[in-house]
Amino acid sequence: MKKKKSFLSILCTLFIVSASLCMWQANNIQKDHGQIEILDGAIDRGDGLLMYKLYKPQTATSQNKAPAVLLLHGYQNDHETCAAYAIELARRGAVVLSLDEYGHGASTLGLLNRGYVNHVVKVNYGEDSVEDGTFKSIGGSLRYRVLMNFSNLSFFKDRYSKDDAGNRIIDSSCGGSIAYDFLSKLDYVDNKRMAVSGHSMGTWSSWSVAADYANTDIAPRAIVLQCGELFTNDAYDASKIKFNNVLLLQAKYDEFSYFRDYKRVVDDNLLKSNLRTSFLNTTAEKAKWNTTYGNFEDGSARRMELLYTNHRLTTHHIGGLNVAIDWFDQAIGLPNRISQVIAIQKEYYVLTAMLLVLASLFPLMALLLDMKFFEGIKQTLPPIEHCVSKEGWRKGALITIFLSGATFPFMTQLGHALLPLPENIFRMTIGNGFLGWYLILIVIMIITSFITRNNNKKKGIENEKFDWMVFLKSLLLAFVLMLFMYVVNLVYYLLFDLDLRFIWPFFRPFNLERLGQFFVYLPFFALFYVLNNSKIMRDLRTHSTYEKGIFGFIKNWFANFLLMAGGVLIIVLIEYIPFFANIGPGADLLFGSTFGGPFMSILILFVPQVLFFSILCTYAYRLTGRAYTGALLTAMLACWIVTGGSAIL
Repeated sequence: MKKKKSFLSILCTLFIVSASLCMWQANNIQKDHGQIEILDGAIDRGDGLLMYKLYKPQTATSQNKAPAVLLLHGYQNDHETCAAYAIELARRGAVVLSLDEYGHGASTLGLLNRGYVNHVVKVNYGEDSVEDGTFKSIGGSLRYRVLMNFSNLSFFKDRYSKDDAGNRIIDSSCGGSIAYDFLSKLDYVDNKRMAVSGHSMGTWSSWSVAADYANTDIAPRAIVLQCGELFTNDAYDASKIKFNNVLLLQAKYDEFSYFRDYKRVVDDNLLKSNLRTSFLNTTAEKAKWNTTYGNFEDGSARRMELLYTNHRLTTHHIGGLNVAIDWFDQAIGLPNRISQVIAIQKEYYVLTAMLLVLASLFPLMALLLDMKFFEGIKQTLPPIEHCVSKEGWRKGALITIFLSGATFPFMTQLGHALLPLPENIFRMTIGNGFLGWYLILIVIMIITSFITRNNNKKKGIENEKFDWMVFLKSLLLAFVLMLFMYVVNLVYYLLFDLDLRFIWPFFRPFNLERLGQFFVYLPFFALFYVLNNSKIMRDLRTHSTYEKGIFGFIKNWFANFLLMAGGVLIIVLIEYIPFFANIGPGADLLFGSTFGGPFMSILILFVPQVLFFSILCTYAYRLTGRAYTGALLTAMLACWIVTGGSAIL
């Protein structure tokens, strides 16, 4: 027993020490080994704070002013999603401010500060009309109207930016214009050599910043749009607003319809549309991808770079990053000429650290279960003879996979915008999407659980009795494990100004507002995962549950993974197979563009999460004989991911 505890302690320590070394190295990369100073701060708007991360090269001084770039992230992201651009631009001598926009990251101003109106445009702005149904009135929840107006900008004409009820788009820069002003006043910034770049939602913010400062002494000399939407001159007053040197990085496989002009695919036909040729200021015959039109001196430079990637991966596409760096250099003059791009290494180090810290939960769980207080959690597995048959497992698996896959596109979108939830309590927009999906599955699982229990009675099989003491101790154990990981993550944040993630927000430290949201959503996440794990681990357990050793674990885990992720994996195939075949995204083709976009693109993050959760839950079930510990810990981790840094109303 002592040898076992010693081994587990050493293993846990080894994981944490290795993770710490990875975070140290990631910090060295973001600081360019001491050549860049990282500064965190807040811009106090009076009614709330806009948080930022500033990258200051050591060469930038009041005597040697440097060019500057404002970076604006996309929906459900935070400032750290912009790290690749920030690091590479700072290495080349630019001062870079990366902002947490309204409703994201640590900023305390919600998305409502962006504003909304009671209408929506279903095509690119300036190409709409009431007659053809592309300019429509809408109602519904506040979050629905805010989300439906992301592409509506505050500098647009009143037709778009105001409505008859007195609503308006207040600040479509999402705080970017305030941050740009702050950046321009730093005494080591040359405010005549400034630029702005954003991804996705951040591209609309970038347009808005550029419009707010157009024709001023500090107007952005370059705008780099990472998956952006175009609009015609009819949408705004072109006589008063000039946009300088605009680069559009176009993802070939963009899941969001407005970033491909509401067409099914991105191809040369899209390139030659009136909207695109007008942007390039050329003819359809001369329009080409990856070609610069106009010139930088008068601000007329335009380019559309085609990247063979999807929406979310555009932020770290090396080809796109290199083109953007060259674009900034031509527009504002980057002091240092460096060809090597190293920022992606930082992401891999942080990813490795995250996986190592997650791995430390396994030996730590085993150690805690050997403590006298927690040892009662360990129960014997139900009798092996009561395992489901192969035929019964296949039938149950098909039903489980079908129900989760069939409900995902519809219930996530319903919860995201239209589910009648009190918005002063349930404020996480993407969280409401998952809440909608979980709620319908909870109802289904409760019904099927009663059916299973009745069938067991008829067969003379004793149903597992609910033990409150085991459950409460499992809850406490899960909380201790979660707290351990949170403290480790917080230490990393304080020491290295980095949290555990891979590009997108995963395990961000909470502020008080987000901590409150964590406890609002946690009961629903916990109920879902407890029911889901009980259904999968207990009711559909196979003989592999009882097989010892690594091969037995792998067989058991794989069966559980299929049940937990099979439905969304099918949705992934439905979405991307026709997309990669140049037909169009599957969700748009089958269900309409309403069901594409955020919850399709988020699968690139969600599936790996479920992969890890299935390993953790399988391990915990085999260790304790009950679904509670794994389910409750998974619920806490999943709820942390959703409420830690993603969009809040």
